[in-house]
Amino acid sequence: MDSQNPEKIFLSVVIPTYNEEARLRPGLKAICRYLAGKPFASEIIVVDDGSRDRTAEVAREALEGSIPFRVLRRANNLGKGYSVREGVLASTGEVVLFTDADLSTAIEEFDKFLPWLEWGEDVVICSRALSDSDIRVR
Repeated sequence: MDSQNPEKIFLSVVIPTYNEEARLRPGLKAICRYLAGKPFASEIIVVDDGSRDRTAEVAREALEGSIPFRVLRRANNLGKGYSVREGVLASTGEVVLFTDADLSTAIEEFDKFLPWLEWGEDVVICSRALSDSDIRVR
């Protein structure tokens, strides 16, 4: 993994959204704070899946002046899977993380599975449904 070259994006964070205007800003700010403390270059890709509210505008406002970002907006709702796929295909990072807008799993959890990628795993899938998951708020 080439996390030392600041010109090359190491981590792309893909966030599929649909009508997330009310709760998007805190999650994006938390992701930006987390990434600002990392020694690698990163980007955020927000995919607005045809929202009928100000999701795309709120994303742009929240991310302006932070790390590199893109907001991809579709006129029609095509579903979460389509949005994840679109964001992953648009990503430029060596590693792609997809997370929900509400950060139901904290962005800091990335630190726990980064070693698996460094050990050579191609994919790491995290789930709150596992028996040893530490869920404090449902």
